[in-house]
Amino acid sequence: MDFSLSPRIEDYRARVAAFVEQHILPAEADKSSWDEHDNISLGRLEELRVKARAAGLWNLQLPERFGGQNLGHVGMAACYEEMNRSIFGPVVFNSAAPDDGTMMLLAKVATPAQQEKWLMPIAQGKVRSAFAMTEPHPGSGSDPTMMLTRAEKKGGKWIVKGRKWFITGAGVAEHFVLAARTSDDNRRGITTFLFHKDQPGWKIERRIPIMGPEEHGGHCELIFDGLEIAEEDVLMREGEGLKAVQIRLGPARLTHCMRWLGLARRSMEIATEYVKERKSFGHTLADREGVQWLLGDAAMNIEIGRLLTMKAAWKLDQGDRAGSEISMAKVAVSEVLHKAVDTAIQLCGARGYSRDTVLEWIYRYARQARLVDGASEVHKMVLSRNLMGEGRNFWHWGV
Repeated sequence: MDFSLSPRIEDYRARVAAFVEQHILPAEADKSSWDEHDNISLGRLEELRVKARAAGLWNLQLPERFGGQNLGHVGMAACYEEMNRSIFGPVVFNSAAPDDGTMMLLAKVATPAQQEKWLMPIAQGKVRSAFAMTEPHPGSGSDPTMMLTRAEKKGGKWIVKGRKWFITGAGVAEHFVLAARTSDDNRRGITTFLFHKDQPGWKIERRIPIMGPEEHGGHCELIFDGLEIAEEDVLMREGEGLKAVQIRLGPARLTHCMRWLGLARRSMEIATEYVKERKSFGHTLADREGVQWLLGDAAMNIEIGRLLTMKAAWKLDQGDRAGSEISMAKVAVSEVLHKAVDTAIQLCGARGYSRDTVLEWIYRYARQARLVDGASEVHKMVLSRNLMGEGRNFWHWGV
């Protein structure tokens, strides 16, 4: 494994970093750019998206035939980290969840007709998307085999009934990927479907209030009461829904890690600038040994998270599923983010707790990291299972 970046990827990384510095951070600092859900307003977002397209920094994650830059997962890791130096960054480049995960899934498994109909409008920034899988108890969460939403085939159409919740972005999404049960087979009982927001037979029951700032469209509860889906809008084949879910969620979990590392680094950037200037009892805070321990610990753990993330990205680019590596990165980086911003707030004192910086925004956002796309405990269970199955070979070097 060679973690040095190719000249091409370094060029993209540097250009993303410059774009964030020149265009996105000033927007973030301007409170008139914010919407009522602590996100960038749609008008300001579109202005920045036009600039990102013109700069050739659009859809870094997609193959060129879909209007992307085809950077691969290693390139994404370097660039996504730079994007999320700002809390507004990823959505400007059309690389925010859930759209980036949806686009990558459709680019891999959708038919050409489906890609034209469902993928290209997202890739062009004309519509947003959502991935509808999670259900209220006793339905599916981390265990998709518990899925209760059902799709039954009648008269050549699939009829969907059930309930989903915490569906990110559903409030503004037009294109949806839906996972539903089509048989009682545990391995082949789930199928994925594509549907448009204007199709009848479903509704948004509510936008669920949450602790942290929200993505555009919030996190919604959906009710399906007879949604009709045509056979041509089945994604992959009947019974391959679990496969589609894993194809999407593995890389999507890792893109979360890439973005979280950007926020962790931004937190420490704010903290280090403050402790170098703030004086107490005749010395700057940076001169205090206790402060140095906090900074050193945070710096070390961020670098550990970067290495875990880059190793998983490299393995994905080699064609490996990188299941254990993604789980390790997901657990570690979610904790790194929370610890980094908590440390930054502690070092900045009341200023860090206030809204004079974005630290409180990052802190509220960070708490979800240990829950989304599989709780940390679930990933540790997966790692334990892999360890029990592989034994000493769990730790190995690629040859």
